Amino acid sequence: MTTYVPPRPWISSYADGVPEDLAPVTGSLIDIVEASARDYPDAPALEFFGRETTYAHMQDAIDRAAAGLHALGVRSGDPVAIVLPNCPQHIVAFYAVLRLGAVVVEHNPLYTPRELRKQFEDHGAKHAIVWNKVVGTVQDFPRDLAVNALVSVDVTRAMPFLTRVALTLPVAKARESRAALTEKVRGTVPWEKVVASDPLPASHPKPATDDLAIIQYTSGTTGTPKGAALTHRNLLANAAQARAWVPSIQRGHGCVVYAVLPMFHAYGLTLCLTFAMSMGARLVLFPKFDPDLVLDVVKKHPPTFLPLVPPIADRLLAAAEAKGVSLAGTDVAISGAMALPHDLVVPFEAASGGFLVEGYGLSECSPVLMANPVADNRVAGTVGLPLPGTECRVVDPDEPTKDVEPGSPGELVVRGPQVFSGYYGKPEATEEAFVDGWYRTGDIVTIDDTGFVRIVDRIKELIITGGFNVSPTEVENVLRQHPAIDDVAVVGLPSDHSGEEVVAAIVMAADAELDEEAIRTFARGIMTPYKVPRRLFVVDELPKSLIGKVLRRQVKERILTLTGSE
Repeated sequence: MTTYVPPRPWISSYADGVPEDLAPVTGSLIDIVEASARDYPDAPALEFFGRETTYAHMQDAIDRAAAGLHALGVRSGDPVAIVLPNCPQHIVAFYAVLRLGAVVVEHNPLYTPRELRKQFEDHGAKHAIVWNKVVGTVQDFPRDLAVNALVSVDVTRAMPFLTRVALTLPVAKARESRAALTEKVRGTVPWEKVVASDPLPASHPKPATDDLAIIQYTSGTTGTPKGAALTHRNLLANAAQARAWVPSIQRGHGCVVYAVLPMFHAYGLTLCLTFAMSMGARLVLFPKFDPDLVLDVVKKHPPTFLPLVPPIADRLLAAAEAKGVSLAGTDVAISGAMALPHDLVVPFEAASGGFLVEGYGLSECSPVLMANPVADNRVAGTVGLPLPGTECRVVDPDEPTKDVEPGSPGELVVRGPQVFSGYYGKPEATEEAFVDGWYRTGDIVTIDDTGFVRIVDRIKELIITGGFNVSPTEVENVLRQHPAIDDVAVVGLPSDHSGEEVVAAIVMAADAELDEEAIRTFARGIMTPYKVPRRLFVVDELPKSLIGKVLRRQVKERILTLTGSE
Protein backbone atom coordinates (compact mmCIF):
# COMPACT_ATOMS: atom_id res chain seq x y z
CA MET A 1 0.00 0.00 0.00
CA THR A 2 1.47 3.36 -1.02
CA THR A 3 1.17 6.50 1.07
CA TYR A 4 -0.85 9.24 -0.58
CA VAL A 5 1.31 12.27 -1.41
CA PRO A 6 -0.83 15.31 -2.30
CA PRO A 7 0.31 17.92 -4.83
CA ARG A 8 2.29 20.89 -3.51
CA PRO A 9 1.49 23.90 -5.71
CA TRP A 10 3.05 26.22 -3.15
CA ILE A 11 6.62 25.15 -3.90
CA SER A 12 6.74 27.35 -7.01
CA SER A 13 5.83 30.39 -4.88
CA TYR A 14 8.67 29.95 -2.37
CA ALA A 15 11.07 32.88 -2.03
CA ASP A 16 14.58 32.49 -3.44
CA GLY A 17 16.76 30.37 -1.19
CA VAL A 18 13.92 28.53 0.58
CA PRO A 19 14.29 24.75 0.14
CA GLU A 20 11.40 22.46 -0.82
CA ASP A 21 12.16 20.06 2.03
CA LEU A 22 14.46 19.75 5.01
CA ALA A 23 16.60 16.89 6.21
CA PRO A 24 15.19 15.07 9.25
CA VAL A 25 16.31 16.66 12.51
CA THR A 26 18.45 14.80 15.04
CA GLY A 27 19.51 15.37 18.62
CA SER A 28 17.48 17.48 21.03
CA LEU A 29 16.71 21.09 21.90
CA ILE A 30 19.71 21.00 24.24
CA ASP A 31 22.00 20.78 21.22
CA ILE A 32 20.90 24.11 19.72
CA VAL A 33 21.90 26.02 22.85
CA GLU A 34 25.15 24.15 23.26
CA ALA A 35 26.02 24.80 19.60
CA SER A 36 25.45 28.54 19.97
CA ALA A 37 27.41 28.62 23.22
CA ARG A 38 30.26 26.81 21.48
CA ASP A 39 30.22 28.98 18.35
CA TYR A 40 29.49 32.37 19.99
CA PRO A 41 30.54 32.11 23.67
CA ASP A 42 31.10 35.85 24.14
CA ALA A 43 28.12 37.03 22.10
CA PRO A 44 25.05 38.33 23.97
CA ALA A 45 22.37 35.66 24.22
CA LEU A 46 19.90 37.59 26.37
CA GLU A 47 19.14 41.23 27.03
CA PHE A 48 16.79 42.28 29.84
CA PHE A 49 16.28 45.97 30.65
CA GLY A 50 19.73 46.58 29.16
CA ARG A 51 21.53 43.84 31.09
CA GLU A 52 23.25 41.32 28.83
CA THR A 53 23.99 37.63 29.35
CA THR A 54 26.49 35.92 27.07
CA TYR A 55 25.93 32.49 25.58
CA ALA A 56 28.75 31.06 27.70
CA HIS A 57 27.23 32.47 30.88
CA MET A 58 23.75 31.27 29.94
CA GLN A 59 25.03 27.76 29.21
CA ASP A 60 26.77 27.67 32.58
CA ALA A 61 23.55 28.79 34.30
CA ILE A 62 21.60 26.05 32.49
CA ASP A 63 24.08 23.38 33.60
CA ARG A 64 23.95 24.63 37.20
CA ALA A 65 20.18 24.93 37.25
CA ALA A 66 19.85 21.41 35.85
CA ALA A 67 22.00 20.09 38.70
CA GLY A 68 19.98 22.08 41.23
CA LEU A 69 16.70 20.72 39.89
CA HIS A 70 18.12 17.20 39.87
CA ALA A 71 18.98 17.64 43.56
CA LEU A 72 15.33 18.59 44.15
CA GLY A 73 14.22 15.30 42.63
CA VAL A 74 13.51 16.13 38.99
CA ARG A 75 14.10 13.08 36.81
CA SER A 76 13.80 12.15 33.15
CA GLY A 77 10.18 12.16 31.99
CA ASP A 78 8.89 14.21 34.91
CA PRO A 79 6.57 17.11 34.05
CA VAL A 80 7.89 20.37 35.51
CA ALA A 81 5.59 23.39 35.59
CA ILE A 82 7.00 26.79 34.61
CA VAL A 83 4.87 29.79 35.58
CA LEU A 84 6.95 32.80 34.56
CA PRO A 85 6.80 35.95 32.46
CA ASN A 86 9.49 36.61 29.87
CA CYS A 87 12.77 36.93 31.77
CA PRO A 88 16.27 35.38 31.69
CA GLN A 89 15.33 32.90 34.40
CA HIS A 90 12.59 31.56 32.14
CA ILE A 91 15.04 30.62 29.38
CA VAL A 92 17.48 29.03 31.82
CA ALA A 93 14.71 27.07 33.58
CA PHE A 94 13.29 25.91 30.25
CA TYR A 95 16.56 24.41 29.04
CA ALA A 96 17.59 23.13 32.48
CA VAL A 97 14.41 21.05 32.70
CA LEU A 98 14.99 19.69 29.20
CA ARG A 99 18.65 18.94 29.97
CA LEU A 100 17.48 16.40 32.54
CA GLY A 101 15.17 14.74 30.04
CA ALA A 102 12.21 16.15 31.96
CA VAL A 103 9.17 17.79 30.36
CA VAL A 104 8.40 21.52 30.41
CA VAL A 105 4.80 22.52 31.07
CA GLU A 106 4.28 26.20 30.29
CA HIS A 107 1.63 28.27 32.10
CA ASN A 108 0.27 31.79 31.86
CA PRO A 109 1.37 33.48 35.13
CA LEU A 110 -1.68 35.77 34.98
CA TYR A 111 -4.17 32.90 35.05
CA THR A 112 -6.68 32.87 37.88
CA PRO A 113 -6.19 30.23 40.61
CA ARG A 114 -9.02 28.19 39.12
CA GLU A 115 -7.54 28.20 35.62
CA LEU A 116 -4.06 27.29 36.85
CA ARG A 117 -5.40 24.57 39.11
CA LYS A 118 -7.25 22.87 36.23
CA GLN A 119 -4.02 22.55 34.28
CA PHE A 120 -2.11 21.21 37.30
CA GLU A 121 -4.88 18.67 37.80
CA ASP A 122 -4.36 17.55 34.23
CA HIS A 123 -0.56 17.18 34.13
CA GLY A 124 0.12 16.39 37.80
CA ALA A 125 3.56 18.03 38.00
CA LYS A 126 5.27 17.67 41.36
CA HIS A 127 7.89 20.34 40.67
CA ALA A 128 7.16 23.94 39.75
CA ILE A 129 9.25 27.02 38.95
CA VAL A 130 7.04 30.00 39.67
CA TRP A 131 7.15 33.81 39.60
CA ASN A 132 7.26 34.92 43.22
CA LYS A 133 4.32 37.26 42.66
CA VAL A 134 1.96 34.31 42.06
CA VAL A 135 3.68 31.53 44.01
CA GLY A 136 0.93 31.74 46.64
CA THR A 137 -1.56 30.46 44.09
CA VAL A 138 0.34 27.18 43.78
CA GLN A 139 0.86 27.00 47.54
CA ASP A 140 -2.91 27.21 48.04
CA PHE A 141 -3.67 24.19 45.85
CA PRO A 142 -5.40 21.32 47.69
CA ARG A 143 -3.19 18.68 49.25
CA ASP A 144 -3.62 16.18 46.42
CA LEU A 145 -2.07 18.74 44.04
CA ALA A 146 0.74 19.78 46.35
CA VAL A 147 4.13 19.94 44.63
CA ASN A 148 7.23 18.34 46.13
CA ALA A 149 9.44 21.32 45.36
CA LEU A 150 8.34 24.87 44.63
CA VAL A 151 11.04 27.15 43.23
CA SER A 152 10.30 30.88 43.51
CA VAL A 153 11.78 33.33 41.00
CA ASP A 154 12.30 37.03 41.68
CA VAL A 155 12.33 38.48 38.17
CA THR A 156 13.99 41.68 39.36
CA ARG A 157 17.18 39.80 40.24
CA ALA A 158 17.93 39.61 36.50
CA MET A 159 17.62 43.37 36.03
CA PRO A 160 20.54 45.81 36.05
CA PHE A 161 21.50 47.09 39.49
CA LEU A 162 20.25 50.64 38.89
CA THR A 163 16.90 49.39 37.65
CA ARG A 164 16.51 47.27 40.77
CA VAL A 165 17.41 50.25 42.94
CA ALA A 166 14.81 52.35 41.14
CA LEU A 167 12.15 49.81 42.09
CA THR A 168 12.93 50.45 45.77
CA LEU A 169 12.75 54.25 45.55
CA PRO A 170 9.92 55.91 47.54
CA VAL A 171 8.07 57.26 44.52
CA ALA A 172 4.60 56.18 43.43
CA LYS A 173 5.54 54.73 40.03
CA ALA A 174 8.48 52.79 41.46
CA ARG A 175 6.35 51.41 44.30
CA GLU A 176 3.71 50.28 41.81
CA SER A 177 6.32 48.57 39.64
CA ARG A 178 7.86 46.84 42.61
CA ALA A 179 4.48 45.65 43.86
CA ALA A 180 3.71 44.21 40.43
CA LEU A 181 6.99 42.30 40.18
CA THR A 182 7.99 41.20 43.65
CA GLU A 183 6.50 39.66 46.72
CA LYS A 184 8.24 38.04 49.66
CA VAL A 185 7.53 34.33 49.78
CA ARG A 186 8.28 31.65 52.31
CA GLY A 187 8.36 27.89 52.13
CA THR A 188 9.92 27.88 48.67
CA VAL A 189 13.35 27.23 47.21
CA PRO A 190 14.88 30.49 45.90
CA TRP A 191 15.95 30.32 42.27
CA GLU A 192 19.38 31.67 43.28
CA LYS A 193 19.94 28.52 45.35
CA VAL A 194 19.07 26.32 42.38
CA VAL A 195 21.58 28.02 40.06
CA ALA A 196 24.29 28.03 42.77
CA SER A 197 24.81 24.28 42.32
CA ASP A 198 27.89 22.78 40.73
CA PRO A 199 27.27 22.19 37.00
CA LEU A 200 25.57 18.98 35.94
CA PRO A 201 28.19 16.47 34.74
CA ALA A 202 28.50 16.36 30.96
CA SER A 203 28.07 12.60 31.18
CA HIS A 204 24.46 12.95 32.37
CA PRO A 205 22.19 11.47 29.66
CA LYS A 206 20.52 13.89 27.26
CA PRO A 207 16.99 13.51 25.92
CA ALA A 208 16.41 11.67 22.65
CA THR A 209 14.90 13.24 19.54
CA ASP A 210 11.51 11.59 19.98
CA ASP A 211 11.28 12.16 23.74
CA LEU A 212 8.48 14.37 25.01
CA ALA A 213 9.78 17.92 25.49
CA ILE A 214 6.81 20.17 26.19
CA ILE A 215 3.18 20.00 27.18
CA GLN A 216 1.59 23.05 25.56
CA TYR A 217 -1.97 23.78 26.63
CA THR A 218 -4.56 24.77 24.09
CA SER A 219 -8.13 25.86 24.77
CA GLY A 220 -9.68 23.36 22.40
CA THR A 221 -13.41 23.67 21.87
CA THR A 222 -14.76 22.27 25.13
CA GLY A 223 -13.10 24.43 27.77
CA THR A 224 -11.39 21.34 29.20
CA PRO A 225 -7.59 21.74 29.36
CA LYS A 226 -5.83 19.77 26.65
CA GLY A 227 -2.07 19.59 26.60
CA ALA A 228 -0.48 19.16 23.19
CA ALA A 229 2.41 16.74 23.66
CA LEU A 230 5.33 18.12 21.63
CA THR A 231 8.57 16.20 21.20
CA HIS A 232 12.09 17.47 20.71
CA ARG A 233 11.69 16.47 17.06
CA ASN A 234 8.54 18.61 16.68
CA LEU A 235 10.16 21.73 18.11
CA LEU A 236 13.55 21.25 16.47
CA ALA A 237 11.83 20.82 13.10
CA ASN A 238 9.74 23.96 13.52
CA ALA A 239 12.80 26.02 14.45
CA ALA A 240 14.60 24.62 11.39
CA GLN A 241 11.61 25.47 9.19
CA ALA A 242 11.62 29.04 10.53
CA ARG A 243 15.34 29.38 9.77
CA ALA A 244 14.79 28.07 6.25
CA TRP A 245 11.96 30.54 5.66
CA VAL A 246 14.22 33.57 6.23
CA PRO A 247 17.48 32.69 4.43
CA SER A 248 18.43 36.39 4.38
CA ILE A 249 18.92 36.30 8.17
CA GLN A 250 22.27 34.77 8.97
CA ARG A 251 23.06 32.80 12.08
CA GLY A 252 25.42 34.63 14.40
CA HIS A 253 26.19 37.95 16.03
CA GLY A 254 24.06 40.13 13.78
CA CYS A 255 20.71 38.49 14.51
CA VAL A 256 18.45 40.28 17.01
CA VAL A 257 15.08 38.80 18.06
CA TYR A 258 12.55 40.62 20.24
CA ALA A 259 10.46 38.58 22.68
CA VAL A 260 7.43 40.84 22.93
CA LEU A 261 5.17 37.79 22.78
CA PRO A 262 4.79 35.70 25.95
CA MET A 263 6.93 32.58 25.87
CA PHE A 264 4.29 30.53 27.67
CA HIS A 265 2.34 30.81 24.38
CA ALA A 266 3.34 28.37 21.63
CA TYR A 267 3.92 31.20 19.13
CA GLY A 268 6.29 33.07 21.44
CA LEU A 269 7.97 29.90 22.64
CA THR A 270 9.09 28.76 19.20
CA LEU A 271 9.88 32.04 17.45
CA CYS A 272 11.21 33.95 20.48
CA LEU A 273 12.98 31.10 22.25
CA THR A 274 13.97 27.97 20.33
CA PHE A 275 14.41 29.76 16.99
CA ALA A 276 16.39 32.60 18.55
CA MET A 277 18.70 30.26 20.45
CA SER A 278 19.32 28.17 17.34
CA MET A 279 20.32 31.34 15.47
CA GLY A 280 22.86 32.42 18.09
CA ALA A 281 20.76 35.57 18.29
CA ARG A 282 20.54 38.37 20.81
CA LEU A 283 17.13 37.68 22.40
CA VAL A 284 15.72 40.88 23.91
CA LEU A 285 13.19 40.02 26.60
CA PHE A 286 10.17 42.09 27.58
CA PRO A 287 8.00 40.92 30.53
CA LYS A 288 5.04 42.50 28.73
CA PHE A 289 4.63 44.61 25.62
CA ASP A 290 5.41 48.27 26.35
CA PRO A 291 5.96 50.42 23.22
CA ASP A 292 8.27 52.81 25.07
CA LEU A 293 10.52 50.00 26.33
CA VAL A 294 10.63 48.43 22.88
CA LEU A 295 11.51 51.72 21.20
CA ASP A 296 14.34 52.30 23.67
CA VAL A 297 15.91 49.06 22.45
CA VAL A 298 15.13 49.80 18.78
CA LYS A 299 17.41 52.85 19.00
CA LYS A 300 20.36 50.61 19.93
CA HIS A 301 19.58 47.19 18.44
CA PRO A 302 16.84 47.17 15.78
CA PRO A 303 15.18 43.75 15.53
CA THR A 304 16.32 41.49 12.75
CA PHE A 305 13.32 39.26 13.42
CA LEU A 306 10.19 40.48 15.19
CA PRO A 307 7.31 38.06 15.91
CA LEU A 308 4.15 39.92 16.85
CA VAL A 309 0.37 40.17 16.52
CA PRO A 310 -1.44 42.99 14.67
CA PRO A 311 -2.32 45.04 17.79
CA ILE A 312 1.37 45.12 18.78
CA ALA A 313 2.42 46.20 15.28
CA ASP A 314 -0.24 48.92 15.33
CA ARG A 315 0.76 50.28 18.75
CA LEU A 316 4.47 50.11 17.98
CA LEU A 317 4.03 52.00 14.71
CA ALA A 318 1.90 54.69 16.38
CA ALA A 319 4.39 55.11 19.24
CA ALA A 320 7.35 55.30 16.86
CA GLU A 321 5.64 58.03 14.83
CA ALA A 322 4.64 59.97 17.97
CA LYS A 323 8.17 59.84 19.43
CA GLY A 324 10.04 60.28 16.18
CA VAL A 325 11.84 56.93 16.54
CA SER A 326 12.82 55.16 13.32
CA LEU A 327 11.89 51.50 12.89
CA ALA A 328 14.48 51.18 10.12
CA GLY A 329 16.49 48.00 10.42
CA THR A 330 13.50 45.82 11.31
CA ASP A 331 14.19 43.23 8.63
CA VAL A 332 11.36 40.72 9.09
CA ALA A 333 8.24 41.05 11.22
CA ILE A 334 5.93 38.05 11.20
CA SER A 335 2.35 38.37 12.38
CA GLY A 336 0.13 35.56 13.59
CA ALA A 337 -2.85 34.58 15.73
CA MET A 338 -5.32 36.81 13.84
CA ALA A 339 -5.88 38.40 10.46
CA LEU A 340 -3.31 41.03 9.46
CA PRO A 341 -4.99 44.14 7.97
CA HIS A 342 -3.43 45.31 4.72
CA ASP A 343 -3.80 48.94 5.83
CA LEU A 344 -1.36 48.15 8.64
CA VAL A 345 1.17 46.36 6.43
CA VAL A 346 1.76 49.30 4.09
CA PRO A 347 2.74 51.95 6.70
CA PHE A 348 4.67 49.44 8.84
CA GLU A 349 6.80 48.31 5.90
CA ALA A 350 7.32 51.93 4.85
CA ALA A 351 8.53 52.80 8.35
CA SER A 352 10.76 49.75 8.80
CA GLY A 353 12.06 49.24 5.30
CA GLY A 354 11.55 45.52 5.88
CA PHE A 355 8.74 42.99 5.56
CA LEU A 356 5.61 42.44 7.64
CA VAL A 357 4.08 39.10 6.64
CA GLU A 358 1.25 36.98 7.98
CA GLY A 359 1.59 33.39 9.14
CA TYR A 360 -0.58 30.69 10.64
CA GLY A 361 -0.18 27.94 13.18
CA LEU A 362 -1.67 25.91 15.99
CA SER A 363 -0.30 24.81 19.36
CA GLU A 364 -0.58 21.22 18.13
CA CYS A 365 1.84 22.08 15.32
CA SER A 366 4.67 23.56 17.37
CA PRO A 367 2.97 25.96 16.23
CA VAL A 368 3.93 27.31 12.76
CA LEU A 369 2.43 25.63 9.71
CA MET A 370 2.65 28.34 7.07
CA ALA A 371 3.68 31.90 6.36
CA ASN A 372 3.72 34.39 3.54
CA PRO A 373 7.03 34.46 1.68
CA VAL A 374 9.45 37.16 2.76
CA ALA A 375 9.42 38.47 -0.78
CA ASP A 376 7.46 40.72 -3.10
CA ASN A 377 5.04 37.95 -4.06
CA ARG A 378 3.42 37.82 -0.59
CA VAL A 379 -0.37 37.94 -0.84
CA ALA A 380 -2.41 40.14 1.50
CA GLY A 381 -5.40 38.44 3.08
CA THR A 382 -3.81 35.00 3.03
CA VAL A 383 -1.79 33.15 5.64
CA GLY A 384 0.79 32.29 3.03
CA LEU A 385 2.34 28.98 2.04
CA PRO A 386 3.01 25.73 3.93
CA LEU A 387 6.55 25.63 5.34
CA PRO A 388 9.13 23.23 3.87
CA GLY A 389 8.28 19.63 4.73
CA THR A 390 4.65 20.47 5.55
CA GLU A 391 1.92 18.59 3.69
CA CYS A 392 -1.60 19.99 3.42
CA ARG A 393 -4.92 18.82 2.04
CA VAL A 394 -8.36 20.41 1.87
CA VAL A 395 -11.07 17.86 2.65
CA ASP A 396 -14.80 17.59 3.10
CA PRO A 397 -15.42 18.26 6.82
CA ASP A 398 -18.15 15.60 6.86
CA GLU A 399 -16.01 13.07 4.96
CA PRO A 400 -12.45 14.01 5.98
CA THR A 401 -10.87 11.26 3.88
CA LYS A 402 -12.26 12.89 0.73
CA ASP A 403 -10.48 15.86 -0.89
CA VAL A 404 -12.61 18.72 -2.22
CA GLU A 405 -12.18 20.06 -5.73
CA PRO A 406 -9.07 22.26 -6.19
CA GLY A 407 -9.79 25.83 -5.12
CA SER A 408 -12.97 24.87 -3.22
CA PRO A 409 -13.37 25.52 0.52
CA GLY A 410 -12.89 22.63 2.90
CA GLU A 411 -11.23 21.62 6.15
CA LEU A 412 -7.46 21.95 6.29
CA VAL A 413 -5.70 18.75 7.35
CA VAL A 414 -1.94 18.63 7.76
CA ARG A 415 1.04 16.44 8.52
CA GLY A 416 4.71 17.19 8.92
CA PRO A 417 7.61 16.91 11.36
CA GLN A 418 6.23 19.77 13.50
CA VAL A 419 2.79 18.17 13.96
CA PHE A 420 2.24 16.63 17.39
CA SER A 421 1.31 13.01 17.99
CA GLY A 422 -1.47 13.57 20.50
CA TYR A 423 -2.86 15.19 23.63
CA TYR A 424 -1.21 14.40 26.95
CA GLY A 425 -3.17 11.67 28.72
CA LYS A 426 -6.18 11.98 26.38
CA PRO A 427 -6.26 9.08 23.89
CA GLU A 428 -9.89 9.69 22.86
CA ALA A 429 -9.27 13.37 22.06
CA THR A 430 -6.14 12.33 20.17
CA GLU A 431 -8.06 9.83 18.07
CA GLU A 432 -10.68 12.45 17.21
CA ALA A 433 -7.97 14.92 16.14
CA PHE A 434 -6.56 12.72 13.37
CA VAL A 435 -7.85 11.00 10.27
CA ASP A 436 -5.53 8.51 8.57
CA GLY A 437 -2.49 10.22 10.12
CA TRP A 438 -3.58 13.74 9.09
CA TYR A 439 -4.26 16.33 11.80
CA ARG A 440 -7.63 18.04 11.49
CA THR A 441 -7.12 21.75 12.09
CA GLY A 442 -10.81 22.60 12.24
CA ASP A 443 -10.25 25.57 9.92
CA ILE A 444 -12.05 25.97 6.60
CA VAL A 445 -9.65 27.18 3.91
CA THR A 446 -9.11 27.55 0.22
CA ILE A 447 -5.79 26.99 -1.56
CA ASP A 448 -5.32 28.76 -4.88
CA ASP A 449 -3.39 27.41 -7.84
CA THR A 450 -0.17 29.11 -6.65
CA GLY A 451 -0.43 27.50 -3.21
CA PHE A 452 -1.54 30.48 -1.12
CA VAL A 453 -3.90 29.55 1.71
CA ARG A 454 -6.85 31.68 2.75
CA ILE A 455 -8.82 30.97 5.93
CA VAL A 456 -12.53 31.49 5.31
CA ASP A 457 -14.18 30.01 8.40
CA ARG A 458 -13.66 27.87 11.48
CA ILE A 459 -15.31 24.63 12.39
CA LYS A 460 -14.04 25.05 15.88
CA GLU A 461 -15.81 27.93 17.56
CA LEU A 462 -12.80 29.31 19.35
CA ILE A 463 -12.60 33.06 19.74
CA ILE A 464 -9.17 34.53 19.06
CA THR A 465 -8.72 37.79 20.94
CA GLY A 466 -5.39 39.56 21.16
CA GLY A 467 -3.68 36.41 19.94
CA PHE A 468 -5.15 34.20 22.69
CA ASN A 469 -7.70 31.41 22.26
CA VAL A 470 -10.90 31.69 24.27
CA SER A 471 -13.29 28.77 24.55
CA PRO A 472 -16.91 29.96 24.38
CA THR A 473 -17.99 26.96 26.45
CA GLU A 474 -15.63 27.86 29.27
CA VAL A 475 -16.92 31.44 29.41
CA GLU A 476 -20.54 30.27 29.25
CA ASN A 477 -20.01 27.84 32.13
CA VAL A 478 -18.66 30.68 34.26
CA LEU A 479 -21.44 33.14 33.41
CA ARG A 480 -24.16 30.57 34.11
CA GLN A 481 -22.99 30.53 37.72
CA HIS A 482 -24.15 34.15 38.14
CA PRO A 483 -27.58 34.22 39.82
CA ALA A 484 -28.91 36.90 37.43
CA ILE A 485 -28.22 34.78 34.32
CA ASP A 486 -30.53 32.01 33.21
CA ASP A 487 -28.81 31.09 29.95
CA VAL A 488 -25.96 32.43 27.82
CA ALA A 489 -24.17 32.05 24.50
CA VAL A 490 -20.70 33.47 23.91
CA VAL A 491 -19.38 34.39 20.46
CA GLY A 492 -16.62 36.48 18.91
CA LEU A 493 -17.27 39.64 16.94
CA PRO A 494 -14.75 41.22 14.57
CA SER A 495 -12.53 43.83 16.23
CA ASP A 496 -10.09 46.28 14.67
CA HIS A 497 -7.89 46.11 17.77
CA SER A 498 -7.81 42.50 18.92
CA GLY A 499 -8.92 40.30 16.04
CA GLU A 500 -12.12 39.33 17.79
CA GLU A 501 -14.06 40.66 20.76
CA VAL A 502 -15.66 38.32 23.30
CA VAL A 503 -19.37 39.11 23.62
CA ALA A 504 -22.25 37.32 25.34
CA ALA A 505 -25.95 37.01 24.59
CA ILE A 506 -27.69 36.41 27.90
CA VAL A 507 -31.15 35.39 29.01
CA MET A 508 -31.82 37.05 32.34
CA ALA A 509 -33.25 35.11 35.27
CA ALA A 510 -36.80 35.93 36.30
CA ASP A 511 -37.09 39.38 37.94
CA ALA A 512 -33.34 39.99 37.52
CA GLU A 513 -31.96 43.26 36.17
CA LEU A 514 -28.85 43.68 34.08
CA ASP A 515 -25.80 45.00 35.91
CA GLU A 516 -22.99 44.64 33.38
CA GLU A 517 -20.17 45.70 35.68
CA ALA A 518 -21.29 43.32 38.45
CA ILE A 519 -21.35 40.43 35.97
CA ARG A 520 -17.89 41.32 34.65
CA THR A 521 -16.49 41.64 38.16
CA PHE A 522 -17.91 38.21 38.96
CA ALA A 523 -16.37 36.72 35.80
CA ARG A 524 -12.97 38.33 36.44
CA GLY A 525 -12.85 36.53 39.78
CA ILE A 526 -12.89 33.20 37.95
CA MET A 527 -11.32 33.86 34.54
CA THR A 528 -8.35 35.78 33.26
CA PRO A 529 -9.46 39.26 32.03
CA TYR A 530 -9.12 38.65 28.28
CA LYS A 531 -11.83 35.96 28.49
CA VAL A 532 -14.37 38.26 30.12
CA PRO A 533 -17.03 39.50 27.63
CA ARG A 534 -16.56 43.11 26.58
CA ARG A 535 -20.25 43.48 25.78
CA LEU A 536 -23.45 41.84 27.01
CA PHE A 537 -26.66 41.62 24.98
CA VAL A 538 -29.93 40.70 26.69
CA VAL A 539 -32.17 38.41 24.61
CA ASP A 540 -35.49 36.73 25.33
CA GLU A 541 -34.26 33.32 24.21
CA LEU A 542 -31.34 31.66 22.45
CA PRO A 543 -31.71 29.84 19.11
CA LYS A 544 -31.28 26.11 19.62
CA SER A 545 -31.23 22.94 17.54
CA LEU A 546 -33.78 20.16 17.87
CA ILE A 547 -31.57 18.49 20.47
CA GLY A 548 -31.23 21.68 22.50
CA LYS A 549 -27.76 22.78 21.39
CA VAL A 550 -27.30 26.54 21.21
CA LEU A 551 -26.70 27.65 17.63
CA ARG A 552 -23.84 30.07 18.13
CA ARG A 553 -23.68 31.04 14.47
CA GLN A 554 -27.28 32.28 14.63
CA VAL A 555 -26.50 34.10 17.88
CA LYS A 556 -23.60 35.85 16.19
CA GLU A 557 -25.75 36.81 13.19
CA ARG A 558 -28.42 38.29 15.47
CA ILE A 559 -25.88 40.36 17.40
CA LEU A 560 -24.32 41.61 14.19
CA THR A 561 -27.79 42.67 13.06
CA LEU A 562 -28.45 44.44 16.36
CA THR A 563 -25.15 46.33 16.16
CA GLY A 564 -25.45 47.11 12.47
CA SER A 565 -22.13 45.37 11.80
CA GLU A 566 -23.25 43.02 9.05
